[in-house]
Amino acid sequence: MRLNAYPSYRPSEVDWLGDVPQHWDAGNIRRFAAMKTGHTPSRSEPEYWEDCEIPWFTLADVWQLREGRVYLGETAEKISRLGLANSAAELLPAGTVVLSRTASVGFSGIMPAPMATSQDFWNWVPRSQILPEYLLYLFRAMTQVFQRLTMGSTHKTIYQPDAARLCICVPPPDEQRAIADFLDAQTAKIDALVAKKRALIEKLAEKRRALISRVVTSGIGDARNSLHGWRTVPLMRLTDPKRPIMYGIVLPGPNVDDGVPIVKGGDVKPGRLALDSLCKTTFEIEAGYARSRLKTDDMVFSIRGSIGEVELVPAEIEGANLTQDAARVAPAASVQPRWLLHALKAESVVGPLLALSIGAAVRGVNIRDLKRVPIPTPPVEEQRAIADFLDRETAKIDALVAKVEAAIERLQEYRAALITAAVTGKIDVRGFAPAAPPA
Repeated sequence: MRLNAYPSYRPSEVDWLGDVPQHWDAGNIRRFAAMKTGHTPSRSEPEYWEDCEIPWFTLADVWQLREGRVYLGETAEKISRLGLANSAAELLPAGTVVLSRTASVGFSGIMPAPMATSQDFWNWVPRSQILPEYLLYLFRAMTQVFQRLTMGSTHKTIYQPDAARLCICVPPPDEQRAIADFLDAQTAKIDALVAKKRALIEKLAEKRRALISRVVTSGIGDARNSLHGWRTVPLMRLTDPKRPIMYGIVLPGPNVDDGVPIVKGGDVKPGRLALDSLCKTTFEIEAGYARSRLKTDDMVFSIRGSIGEVELVPAEIEGANLTQDAARVAPAASVQPRWLLHALKAESVVGPLLALSIGAAVRGVNIRDLKRVPIPTPPVEEQRAIADFLDRETAKIDALVAKVEAAIERLQEYRAALITAAVTGKIDVRGFAPAAPPA
């Protein structure tokens, strides 16, 4: 895409904007939009929550796509209706641009209908000089600005005085519309490309899963020859009898700076089993769970949440422990750890465990069921051969996935750069004509 700069520029005197087109306005955001705060009344005041018709939403009602676009529900019916009978809940007009000020700082969206918000948001009601769609893209170009303003170590927030001092640049309304239309069209194309690449990643992941499942159940090459000498045994028969399958610390307490690393269910992912990625519990708490400590080449298996994720324990975290969301699988001396790692990823293992999982909000697997899951087990030499084969073939697939993920990252960076360039006037999109839809 070849887009020219504007003919002339002037200093905006705003750090994040730099120079802006000569005829654009720039200044404090409150010149262009009225700042409104949200309101979250106490649940102990029932008069706020009875006989109500005003749509009211919190940050939990906003959803975000991976590409960074954030939307509210298309209609008021898709927003949580927690009616507010008290006038403290100000009903804001459709077209109000909301900006999350806490927790997930910087999420933004446009109200599709008159609504009220919780105190999670700074709400901006556009004045006549600015279009909601343009202001929305401005907010999406201000990620680094919001990061600099965010305060707090555990509970991140942007305070009102800082939000009130935000500065923006504003072109004439017809140019705002041209910029919004341009970005709608271009980001839609980028999003479509990203969606295709994510679909490719899912196909590669499915290919990987299918390959592992086929090889660990049928062997390499001619299945009739490969299966000679195989036996199917429960997982617990493949583990060290002195270190049975078990989960770890039930109540690890808050994270501490000096303590014992612990593996949670969410840590059982590639690259996460590292000292600088794990939380720590106190030595006193961990001392009561010495039996669940980890050794190099043990496996940790997620039994709550993302059931079936499994990783090999690296030497870096030997001596760490785990929580009740993950189980330790310590292979017996006669079992090849890399083969067992692949075997535990097979559909024949994960599928039955998912079917047996219980729980309404967070599903979990019983240790008893994990111990008894059947594993097709070849002789040791064939375990080595299978492990070598799957290491080699899955590495090829992983390399392809890495290339696609890198391409997605470049597209997202380009998307962000394009938005910033357009809303700050670094490119002139006034002559841009969207492609006509196919006949």
